[in-house]
Amino acid sequence: MSQNSKVRSRLIVSLDGYAAGPRQSRENPFGEGGMRLPQWQLESGRPGREGDARVLADSVENVGAYVMGRNMFGPVRGAWETYSEGEWRGWWGEEPPYHAPVFVLTHHPRESLTMSGGTTFHFVTEGVEAAVQQAREAAGDRDVVVAGGAHTVRSALAARLIDEITLHVVPLVLGEGERLLEGLDGLALEPLDTVSSPTVTHLRYGVPKV
Repeated sequence: MSQNSKVRSRLIVSLDGYAAGPRQSRENPFGEGGMRLPQWQLESGRPGREGDARVLADSVENVGAYVMGRNMFGPVRGAWETYSEGEWRGWWGEEPPYHAPVFVLTHHPRESLTMSGGTTFHFVTEGVEAAVQQAREAAGDRDVVVAGGAHTVRSALAARLIDEITLHVVPLVLGEGERLLEGLDGLALEPLDTVSSPTVTHLRYGVPKV
């Protein structure tokens, strides 16, 4: 990974700091009430949402690899072979939107999974630092994105593995669920940019290494 490359993250959060509602499941991937969080992405092509479209375009520019937690990859728990409904291959169908290597954190080993469109899921059992390191090696001179979910991003922030983070703040109060910044007391971020639209505010921060 070159000196100009970055480890970035972006996550959609509610006004009270939750990245997902409670009781996430296959039927409710964002938890109960949480499907309103990503709604702005579906509306980014509408008039007046040019800022949203630009933020989305920037989020995939120069990305060479991704890191995600197992909860983001799917609702499967425990050993992979115990999943009774067949082999889980992610939420996104046979051609996921990543088009790059994706390193998935898990406690249970699994062979790499090659999908259409250039995405290969690699399953990492050694923790978030190992996953980010492997992603950096795969990305070369391009950026790494820690895609989520909240636990994975929180762990990477705590370990100071992330250089920049963008929070897409939706004016919705969930009241419960998975809070992104729980336990990161004392973390001070550097404001870099703000983009507002009628349904979401995009806040980009630098993450100091100390």
